[in-house]
Amino acid sequence: MSDSFDHNAQVIERRWPALFARLMTEGSLQEQVELVEGLGSTLSIAGIQITSRHDRTREAQLQAASLPSASPIVHVYGTGLGDLQCVLLEGTDLQRVYVHILNGAIFLLTLQLLDQRHWLSDPRVELRYAGDSPDIHFPFFALPSEMLLADDFNAKIRDRLISEVHLAFNNREFDPQCPQIIQRLEESVELVRHDADVAELFATCPGREVYVIATGPTLEQHFEQLRTVRTQEPRPLFICVDTAYRPLREHGIKPDLVVSIDQRISFRHLPPEDTGDIPLVYLPLSDPQVLAAWQGPRYVGYSASPVYAAMRQQISKAELYVGGSVIHPAVDLAVKLGADRITLFGADFAFPMNKTHAGWGDGDLGPGVNQARHWVIDGNNQRVRTQLNFRSYLCELERYIAGHPQVRFFNSSRAGAMIVGTTFNQEFVR
Repeated sequence: MSDSFDHNAQVIERRWPALFARLMTEGSLQEQVELVEGLGSTLSIAGIQITSRHDRTREAQLQAASLPSASPIVHVYGTGLGDLQCVLLEGTDLQRVYVHILNGAIFLLTLQLLDQRHWLSDPRVELRYAGDSPDIHFPFFALPSEMLLADDFNAKIRDRLISEVHLAFNNREFDPQCPQIIQRLEESVELVRHDADVAELFATCPGREVYVIATGPTLEQHFEQLRTVRTQEPRPLFICVDTAYRPLREHGIKPDLVVSIDQRISFRHLPPEDTGDIPLVYLPLSDPQVLAAWQGPRYVGYSASPVYAAMRQQISKAELYVGGSVIHPAVDLAVKLGADRITLFGADFAFPMNKTHAGWGDGDLGPGVNQARHWVIDGNNQRVRTQLNFRSYLCELERYIAGHPQVRFFNSSRAGAMIVGTTFNQEFVR
């Protein structure tokens, strides 16, 4: 070890002895690291520069300037080369800087190469592993390079950071002033006015077990069992999302309720034939032609989105939780029905078995498998490919589950993403 490491280690071992012991178990990145030079220099790990190679201090000053100046507390995700921490600590009004490690091996390497005592010794600094927290803290700055290089242990927090950073971008298509949004709501207003309030379903199934069925690839593992369970009495209530409806019917499984929220859902997803005894729960952006053709009862609600603000003032309907995906209102509906036990099917948020969805071809419902550039940890503690928005949907579902401790949540497969707050339903897990 270097002199830099010895000096850094003395500080960390004194201030955070448990963290130091853990840090010493991290693997080495020596074979993946290289020095990158420009007007200045930095490190590159696996082809990703940790900081600017021209002016690290100026870059850190720009990063610090993006944070609220009046906040006495700041959270920094990623340790970098220590530049941002040093710049932040120059501010005399700052009372606490929480530094969250996103990649323990990167931090260990930095300690071996550079003197970090300036910020490590500052009594205002608290050092921790990001993954030890259940969620992210505000206000924060997340170092872009380390969001790409986050290790498996800290991946959940990485996902929540990215989801938060991308929030405004993801919401751009739900601008209340968008002409397409305005037109769709105008087309749907009479249906919304006359259809039943989703609140009429609330508290109608107290204590009943509910199966919430999504369209992830692992749903294909359960068609036969679900068909068998569907014939039993008593049995769980089956709630499916719109894209799971057709695959279920093709395998002889009739859901008890269908939930749809996406304005792009069409007749190919929700064919109206033989739907007379199946209630459809929807949000007003749904296609009014698809809604009008549905033969069964229709129930409508809103989300908290400002898209529905004007309509909500005119027509009173209850609210369902939406976090970007139809899985969220389906789960929320199950909870509001009165379920105390919910098992998730096809809630994979990933592409296990090298597939995107059950019952649909590659690319039918979005980008194909070959376009997947991201990953999550599955129920076997292995990385599985996914796309960025799926990780965001997963984060929001985990937050929802954490907010409803009175309900027991189960997952039906280990092959999809690990969902924090669930346990595995041993009746289905393989």
